[in-house]
Amino acid sequence: MRKLLLLATLPALLLGGCVPPKAIDTAPDQVSQPAQPIEPIKPAEPTVPTVPTVPSQTAFDDWLAAFREEAAAQGISAATLDAALTGVTPVERVIELDRRQPEFLQTFSDYLARRVNARQVERGQAMLAEHADLLDAVEQQHGVPKAVLVAFWGLETNYGSTLGSLNIPASLATLAFDGRRSAFFRSQLLDALRIIDAGHVAAIDMNGSWAGAMGHMQFMPSTFRAYAVDADGDGRIDLWQSLPDAMHSAANYLRRAGWRPGEPVALEVKLPQGFDLRRVRISHRLPVAEWTALGVQTADGGALPDAAGRAAIVLPQGWQGPAFMVFENFDVVMRWNRSVNYALAVAQMAQQLAGGAAVVSPAGEAGALSTAQVKALQEALNELGFEAGEADGLLGPMTQTAIRRYQAAHQLPIDGYPAPSVLAHVEQTRAAAAGAALIRPLTEPMPGGAADAP
Repeated sequence: MRKLLLLATLPALLLGGCVPPKAIDTAPDQVSQPAQPIEPIKPAEPTVPTVPTVPSQTAFDDWLAAFREEAAAQGISAATLDAALTGVTPVERVIELDRRQPEFLQTFSDYLARRVNARQVERGQAMLAEHADLLDAVEQQHGVPKAVLVAFWGLETNYGSTLGSLNIPASLATLAFDGRRSAFFRSQLLDALRIIDAGHVAAIDMNGSWAGAMGHMQFMPSTFRAYAVDADGDGRIDLWQSLPDAMHSAANYLRRAGWRPGEPVALEVKLPQGFDLRRVRISHRLPVAEWTALGVQTADGGALPDAAGRAAIVLPQGWQGPAFMVFENFDVVMRWNRSVNYALAVAQMAQQLAGGAAVVSPAGEAGALSTAQVKALQEALNELGFEAGEADGLLGPMTQTAIRRYQAAHQLPIDGYPAPSVLAHVEQTRAAAAGAALIRPLTEPMPGGAADAP
């Protein structure tokens, strides 16, 4: 049994017996690695908060001139370069958004309530009815359910009502010059210019998000070039004005990412009393029959669905909140946006659009840690010998593993989530351990994988 070895001076209270913490899920979430390489829809979120500064126009102009030479050497026409880049200046708002670090993390219940609510479901069902012929044709051709496509549509652009108003070449040029993720955004800018050069959209009309995502489904330029299709047969791909192009392109992406027709994305489940929470993490996969043998049921007490692939269980708001079984199609959704919260929101939206139930379990512990509190938690865990990595205020797999090890050492529910109560418990332990010699915790493997798997 893994345990924490303290000197006898450490109060016995801290060796277990405290009120079990309830936990929350926060962004960024656990990440499931794709089984095969595929271009993500979205770029990774920034990981280092910095103070935005506007680059000098002279330096930017010098960079842009060199970039134009490179783009021309790769075959992009002078007409496209003139249309897209003449007069471009660094966009201060883009730099600010790229470097923005949220002050507080977000619980799953808050995340879901803002994105999947009665009004959004009602609007989505109206869209299903209005575009039934198109969506039926897309589902028949690609095998992706129409409710799933409309769920993406609602989450990405509020059913096409918020496509983004920033000019994409200007935004990408700003980010490519900025220096933090230059290689990625330089590549995206080249692809955006190729899209313009191919006649799919005029440079002045290529608008979208600050990071370069475009159209009804918010494709990045590289995703556009790899997966977008001309579904309406007009000779160009228009993800802004042509709903057939947008929907077929999204379904084509999901199908090529490994979508399994007839299988779910995720569903709410009920865990049996005394269930081993060390099994509850996205990297621990079992056949559905084995989960059934362990006593897992659907939220209403029914049998789990018949799915050929392996499934995992996640707790997006800790051990007292809802539990979800996630299937191989969940991994496909995660390739679109690498967030557990987002993928669960897609699953919930699709389920409710199709007439299914909303989440029935209690939300779990309320309240979210600030990034400063996460940093304090990481520092305390490191001091106590539970390696959480750099104290940067970000919740990566190493921090989640450190929380799990701490919880195991203190006989707490091992859910790996940084609830406010977990922070309070860790800080109490550190205060009691002040001045005492603390030996690093021993480790034991988690069921089905290494001890440091999230």
